[in-house]
Amino acid sequence: MHDLIKAMNDGEAVVYPTETLYALGCDATSEAACQKIIDIKGRPGSKPLPMIVGGIDMLKLVTQEQPSMLSELAKSFWPGPLSILVKALPELPSVLSDEEGYTSVRWSGHPFAAELSRRMKKPIVATSANLSGKPPVALPEDLDSDLLEQVGATYLDPPWPKGGKPSTVVRVKSFNRLEVIREGAVTVKMLCDKGFSVTLAK
Repeated sequence: MHDLIKAMNDGEAVVYPTETLYALGCDATSEAACQKIIDIKGRPGSKPLPMIVGGIDMLKLVTQEQPSMLSELAKSFWPGPLSILVKALPELPSVLSDEEGYTSVRWSGHPFAAELSRRMKKPIVATSANLSGKPPVALPEDLDSDLLEQVGATYLDPPWPKGGKPSTVVRVKSFNRLEVIREGAVTVKMLCDKGFSVTLAK
């Protein structure tokens, strides 16, 4: 873990496991590091980079929002593969937010990923570790060698990602109402079973 922390503090990109897939990450508070992620992936700059944190207490580093609905979602599905759209703090890099100022954040259920954020004492970028247009990966041997050559450090030891679908992305519309932007590892049924009213984004 020390190698990844040093690399991120030096403005480098890193590869690490999350509960679903391998992630390409960096210090999410660094504009230059975030841009490096976009350049490595060949990712459209208009597509915001998602973040992870190491606990609910770290949300204050991402947003000022603390609605009760967010708390209920977090209690039900965090740590885990549910990404919640929140209004980003204005000091965060612009590439983390959409045109309305929303950014995606989750408390990762992978022990290494969560601890990495906690040790950094910052949110970290968690976009899938693949070149744009290529499939995301869950096994170390499937990581693209061209991508690995461009990062400062990697963590490929177990526990490995479980694979399958990526995190589900939701937006809180009002009390008890959610809009699912992307259905992933947390299904609509799982959200409904917790008492949330769910609509699908068009």
